[in-house]
Amino acid sequence: MDLNTIEDVRDARSREPWRPGDAWLAGGTYLFSEPQPRLRRLIDLSRMGWEPLTRHPDGSLEIAATCTITQLSRFGRRFLDAPAAVLFEQCCRAFLASFKIWNMATVGGNLCHGLPAGPMISLTAALDGSCLLQAQDGSTRLVKAADFIRGAGVTDLAEGELLRSVTLPGRALECRTAFRQASLYGLGRSAALVIGTLDPRDGSLTVTVTAATTRPFRFRFPLPPAAEHLRATIDSAVSGPEWFDDIHGLPEWRRHMALRLAEEVRRALDPAHGPREGAR
Repeated sequence: MDLNTIEDVRDARSREPWRPGDAWLAGGTYLFSEPQPRLRRLIDLSRMGWEPLTRHPDGSLEIAATCTITQLSRFGRRFLDAPAAVLFEQCCRAFLASFKIWNMATVGGNLCHGLPAGPMISLTAALDGSCLLQAQDGSTRLVKAADFIRGAGVTDLAEGELLRSVTLPGRALECRTAFRQASLYGLGRSAALVIGTLDPRDGSLTVTVTAATTRPFRFRFPLPPAAEHLRATIDSAVSGPEWFDDIHGLPEWRRHMALRLAEEVRRALDPAHGPREGAR
């Protein structure tokens, strides 16, 4: 879609002062998908030269905001030697997008759009990611990926602030994982997406609920809980309005599916039940 309100496009390396009507441009798959009447100028990040993926000596993985879905998928399949690597491809596939979108859409764009069904939100929240945010004056701050999304389409970004990267800790990458997704249609947008991670060091289980809710909910248990405890924990934490409501699923159905998928994840990763299908 042409954006007929845009008057100028600038290279982000020029570091020109931020002004009302500006927007960061990475892949642009969201920006150019619908009218943006409030925008007047795009600040292009494509030439910043950020390394898409960097494995640090401590085992953590830094994902640049400009890393594309294709780059992330390829890295997870070919180069990431860790139990949680399978989760990268599962979340990338949750896009259900064409190869053209995969080659342009970015991890940062998916996070900053803040759509409840955003699979990069699911991935980074489930793996305890930390978002590095950079202000116009160059100062930075860290925010947990699970806290970066405040609501449907609402993020923690201040005016002019930039998402620079997301870092996943090495410990999270060593976890066994289980992935469950539900949609109203075979090729539809995620209506409920639940990811479980089992830490081999201390046996703790983390269950992250996204897509069904307006923001990510991440629950950590010192040991895999009983089914009733897991259900009660989710129900007590997620209030009525926080179950998302749109044409892809009613809140009551989303809650039902999220609770069902969470139980499947719990059983898949609970050592008491032995190895289960869908756990890696």
